[in-house]
Amino acid sequence: MDKQPAALPHIKVLDLSRVLAGPWCTQILADLGADVVKIERPGAGDDTRHWGPPFLRDAQGQATEHAAYYTCANRNKRSITVDIARPEGQALIRQLAAQSDVVVENFKVGGLKHYGLDYESLKQINPKLIYCSVTGFGQDGPYAERAGYDLMVQAMSGMMSITGRPDSVPGGGPQRVGVALTDLFTGVYAATAILAALEVRHRTGEGQHIDMALLDVGMAILANQAGGFLNTGKVPQRQGNSHPSLVPYQDFPTQDGAMLLAIGNDGQFTRFCEVAGHPELAQDARFATNPQRVKHRDELVPRLMEITRTRSTAEWIAALEHKAVPCGPINDIGQAFADAQVQARGLAIEQPRSEKAVAAEGVPVIRSVASPLRLSATPPVLRRAPPVLGEHTDEVLAALGLDGARIAALREAGIV
Repeated sequence: MDKQPAALPHIKVLDLSRVLAGPWCTQILADLGADVVKIERPGAGDDTRHWGPPFLRDAQGQATEHAAYYTCANRNKRSITVDIARPEGQALIRQLAAQSDVVVENFKVGGLKHYGLDYESLKQINPKLIYCSVTGFGQDGPYAERAGYDLMVQAMSGMMSITGRPDSVPGGGPQRVGVALTDLFTGVYAATAILAALEVRHRTGEGQHIDMALLDVGMAILANQAGGFLNTGKVPQRQGNSHPSLVPYQDFPTQDGAMLLAIGNDGQFTRFCEVAGHPELAQDARFATNPQRVKHRDELVPRLMEITRTRSTAEWIAALEHKAVPCGPINDIGQAFADAQVQARGLAIEQPRSEKAVAAEGVPVIRSVASPLRLSATPPVLRRAPPVLGEHTDEVLAALGLDGARIAALREAGIV
């Protein structure tokens, strides 16, 4: 696969995480060139290997028993199986940690201390180690020992209270975001924190512990909605696809469906009105400025809906994009991947699998979304498709100095 120079080829990551937040973090590091060794349970692996449907399809197009979910967050990694509940397995993890720059784990608070694999224990072996713990609620506080899940955090943080239609309209009520948003953002924040800790270590020679909590991240990504509440005391409410601070900034019906209009300033609104054939709207004192448009939202939006229904979505986009008025179609995911810009940016990628992986799962190619990180000199690399369970166990253990007989004995005992 890619032979380009990578940003982090010198970084070794020991990935003790599973499901999404931790694996998303380590996939970011792996895309940037880090050597990520993913530890999985013998015989079972990461939970998401079984989270289907949808399931991967083999060369004949038939569904397998292997879930597609796992592939979204585990490319460019090496998978080994180790039973960390066994002393021999714990010893292997300590050997790997001694040679690693970073450990990422998402066990419950204190869960790894029982095995001697917590930060304080591994720090004694490797003082330069950067150890990132991902939990639902953090290492302290009254909820620290609770298990935390994305949906729970979307509810607790207030995210669901501002997502969906108002209670007063049909279909109203709190809604979760269509992907595990707090898991994904936690992964991104964790990767950022790790990169910062690596830079600190470069200066000081010392590692540190990183405490990442889904709830902390869920609160942080409330962004302007949180800022509005904290500075005014006014609790934001659900309002569908419209924006609390901008008008018009929502979906609008068209002759053949709907479009998204995202006007962010008065100049854009004036140009929209000109293209729409209603320049008088921009001259109306009630609509001339954004604060006035927000104030008179209930008068303006129905009038705009009457106008947008007169042309097709494609006609509106063609007319407005040359006037620098932000608008676009409301695609499903299939339409999004068929979009010319998405294709031009190469956002859908294919990775051929190793012969070992094909023999184990019957799936020759894995498709996924390209990394959005675009570095001119050291771009993300594609080295390995998401691995089958334990694909690299022998390779990684051999590098630790274990010979074939020892590895075979560990496998026979169920430790790897």
